[in-house]
Amino acid sequence: MDPARFLTTKRVADRGNDLWTQFNVVQENVIRGGLHGTVSDDQGRRRNVSTRAVKGIDQDVKLNKALWLVARRMAELKGIKADA
Repeated sequence: MDPARFLTTKRVADRGNDLWTQFNVVQENVIRGGLHGTVSDDQGRRRNVSTRAVKGIDQDVKLNKALWLVARRMAELKGIKADA
């Protein structure tokens, strides 16, 4: 699936271009799932796929920590102060 799909907004209020808004959009799309896309296998055959919601608490916490670390590093690279 194309990684840009995780930046797809579901509400008009989520169309901001700042790091915090983009973080929230990606977080919602990763945790809740429901994104649809197309992938190709080794033989070039295409098939429709969709992401599933994260249901386990452990997986939810791990994903949120990883997303936060990525957002924090991005803020550092952009010179934005990210509070802990």
